[in-house]
Amino acid sequence: MRISKWLRIGLPFLGFILLVNCERRHLILQPTKDDGSWFVLSERNLPTRPQHLHHARRYGRRVCGFNYFVLKGIDKVQATAPDGGGYFTGKDAKPTESPIGYELQLFGKPLLAPPRSTSYCSGATYGAFIEAMNLLYPGGEDSLKFDQYEALRMQEIDGGRREDGIKFWGHWNADGFGNHFALWQYSGMGREIKPANARPGDFLNISWKKGGGHSVIFLGWYKSKKGEKSLVYWSSQKATNGYGDQVIPLERIANIKIIRLTNPEKVFSFNPGTLVTTRVPGDVINFK
Repeated sequence: MRISKWLRIGLPFLGFILLVNCERRHLILQPTKDDGSWFVLSERNLPTRPQHLHHARRYGRRVCGFNYFVLKGIDKVQATAPDGGGYFTGKDAKPTESPIGYELQLFGKPLLAPPRSTSYCSGATYGAFIEAMNLLYPGGEDSLKFDQYEALRMQEIDGGRREDGIKFWGHWNADGFGNHFALWQYSGMGREIKPANARPGDFLNISWKKGGGHSVIFLGWYKSKKGEKSLVYWSSQKATNGYGDQVIPLERIANIKIIRLTNPEKVFSFNPGTLVTTRVPGDVINFK
């Protein structure tokens, strides 16, 4: 009788306590930590469909700190386009390409008047980053100075295209390891993470073996029963009609660079005149 009563009353209460504690851990405003082990997903953790709003709930259970807010940011971006929203690149098109498909704002200040409702990879990851900042610093408009705000814009003040390599967004959007350029070198808001230390919510740039690259947000590593190894991430790509999760075989990847958000408060104080070097070697994935 006592055992059945505990199962009926005690365990649900314990589950509630654990849930509360997890939520409190997520709200800790500090960099996400890791123990140096590979973050491997089981088959049941793989996305059953590309578009969903469960990134914070599904992948945030094992992370706390700033990365959790990045996962929440993914869900906010994804919610604007439940079907992905479409993928398009072409800066010379009429109208031109749009990094993200909605009017992205930081602390209520506009960053982009989107020329299209479509998106592409670096715009998607930037959107999740900005939405994470909105969650981390409600009321941040009182502390954001014009120079930092202007550097974070995705368009010039006159509405013209911000070219690659120009200020924060220009570095994020540049060819190569844009997250490294913008988050670590330019602003000091992040630091480099090795592949074995990656956790959901880390920003990751891919260099493909066949050329080109991709800006994504890390969700996990996966190894199938047949021994096939993959990277699981969220971004915007043609295969998912814009925003969505994707599982990609590691054999397609030449190298990567991972940056973790560690000092988001520097959004209010970074030097917009900081110089960046693009000569950054990538990391090879040695996932066993």
